[in-house]
This record gives sequence, C-alpha cells and structure tokens, in this order.
Amino acid sequence: MNKLMILGIVGSLRKGSYNHLALKAAQELVPEGAVLNLVELRDIPVYDQDTELVMPAAVLEFKRRILEADAILFATPEYNYSVSGVLKNAIDWASRPYGESAWTDKPAAVMGASTGNQGSARAQYHLRQILVTLQMPTVNQPEVMIGNAAQSFGPDGRLTDAPTRENIQQLLAALVQLAR
Repeated sequence: MNKLMILGIVGSLRKGSYNHLALKAAQELVPEGAVLNLVELRDIPVYDQDTELVMPAAVLEFKRRILEADAILFATPEYNYSVSGVLKNAIDWASRPYGESAWTDKPAAVMGASTGNQGSARAQYHLRQILVTLQMPTVNQPEVMIGNAAQSFGPDGRLTDAPTRENIQQLLAALVQLAR
C-alpha cells in the first residue's frame, strides 16, 4: 500500500520559526503508513489577479505539491489576531484561477505556535473560516495550540514538551483517519 502523503505548510518565513519547528516535530510523530513533507512559501510572489492565468513557476510548483498530497497540515503563527500575510497569500494563489482550486476536498488539520499564551488560537480559528470556503474537510479535535513556545522547544529546536508532542501525534492520527 502506498504511503499517505501529508504536505506541511508553515505560515512563517522567519528563520527559527516555532511553527517550522513544530512541523519538524510532526515529521517525527507521523503515524506509520504516512509521510509528512514540508513546503516553503518564501518564493511565492504577492498575489496579482492580472497574472493568475500565467502563474509564476513557484506558484505552479506549490499547486502541484498540494494536488499530489493526500492531506494538508497547516502550522500558523498569529499576526494581529489572524493568519500571516504570507500564508493567506499562498492560500489565495492555490485557489486560483476560479474553478481550479488545488484545495477543494483536500483533508486538512491546523496547529500553531506562538510566544504568547494562546498559542495562535485566534489565527487558527480564522484559518478554519478560510478552509470552509475552500471546501476543505478539517480535523476539529484535538486542537494544537503551542503557547509560550520558547519554553516548549530546546536550544537545538527540538520540541521537548511531552504533552504537546502527544497532542501533535493525536492530531496527525486524526488527519490520517480523515484522509483515508
């Protein structure tokens, strides 16, 4: 049987991003029979509807990776009570042109890390609203909100908080179940 392919999308460009580190931890925790590959958003230009019919190469590659995946795992930071501009921009590109969305019916899960107490809760809820309009079935529970993220990761970037590791493992198991 082929492995279930999960695409991990981090909504941050920052080096040392806690959300990127959370996805690296998820790669270690993915259930047997599945694999988690990460994609970077750094090369995706700002969305411009005037260019969507001749999409930039980076966008075409991003859409290809989404279409090849069996499921999506988003890791979002929280910027001003919402998702980052870079994540929203990438989501918009992959939904275009109208009628050719790469997201439709793609199972998804959401998690996030933040240096604040709420662990990107507001951004995650906003992202869930976006996923509704994209027709993406989404794992509802467990919610993975890594608050005070600096205390959850070691100096080497490894996620050291055992309850959070277990929570991510449960989220991945639910995503695999939804995708199957």
